[in-house]
Amino acid sequence: MPKNNIKNTDRPSKVPSSTTNQAIDRFKKLQQKEIAVDIIFNSIITKDTTALSKGITLIESTQQNHAEKAQQLIEKCLPYANNSIRIGITGVPGVGKSTFIEALGNVLIKKGKKVAVLAVDPSSTISGGSILGDKTRMESLVRSTSAFIRPSPSGKSLGGVAQKTRESIILCEAAGYDVIIIETVGVGQSETAVHSMVDFFLLLKLAGAGDELQGIKRGIIEMADAIVINKADGDNVKRAQQAKNQFRKALHLYPLAQNSWSPEVVTCSALKETGILPIWELIQKYIDITSQNGFFEENRIKQNKFWLLQTIEEQLKSSFYNHPKIKTELISQLNAVQEHKITPFAAAKYLLELSKNS
Repeated sequence: MPKNNIKNTDRPSKVPSSTTNQAIDRFKKLQQKEIAVDIIFNSIITKDTTALSKGITLIESTQQNHAEKAQQLIEKCLPYANNSIRIGITGVPGVGKSTFIEALGNVLIKKGKKVAVLAVDPSSTISGGSILGDKTRMESLVRSTSAFIRPSPSGKSLGGVAQKTRESIILCEAAGYDVIIIETVGVGQSETAVHSMVDFFLLLKLAGAGDELQGIKRGIIEMADAIVINKADGDNVKRAQQAKNQFRKALHLYPLAQNSWSPEVVTCSALKETGILPIWELIQKYIDITSQNGFFEENRIKQNKFWLLQTIEEQLKSSFYNHPKIKTELISQLNAVQEHKITPFAAAKYLLELSKNS
């Protein structure tokens, strides 16, 4: 057999260019189908949880080509939104937020409610992914067909919430969920972000943590609509009752909120599922009072205005960093700052001027 024939049999056959082009076209069509806004939207409003997950993934995407589709999806879902009770739950790590949310969720489901939980995990500084994996810790709730749990990494955003939490709320409401629960990281520094997107803000505390008398983190206390002393079971019942009394005394020092609601302090055991139903009744009482005095609607409008301003800030930031000239010059200016050739203020001024004039 000739030598050149041996080479020909060993060499992979060349795929015709027409076949390759067809494969590429099929792949592109598949991609377009996967993120077709109309398909996702129609499935969301028919309560398809797979489509809901896909929709949230789309709005959380950092890819530029997904941004427009995400906006279209949000706009389509808006007319179906604003029909739920939004509850923010915060507290330091270890206070039992996930256990409490699962217990509350189970109570709500027994009452015929559909519950969506947006559990925001701390992000790994290495991989950027979620660290705690709250979905794996709400074993009974995650099995319910009336519950939807979506863990999202907090990323670089402050306030203990993911960057696209507000948009996720809208999608969940469009999917027919009556109660949206937002679990925060519990960083305790910028929880105003959570407060700006919920109707009821609940602070979970532990007895004997040493901060009752200090009125811990005054800003969070002022924002809380209720303080819940968790893990009030076993030998801890007495301490929980003492903590409850101390917080009640501390709250008397704060002025009455604009909504005419006086925050209440209650105890519960999320692990034993005791004291959970009274907390839901307390939330309903708050919603009734604020709906009657007009604060509920006023607060939603205020939150939308805040969302508008935050969206503008995010868009300006994104436009700045994605500007072709800025991408190049930013590296140059960072090196210049490192070598002490220019001050950070002068470098920032130069880059801002460059973005304006180009």
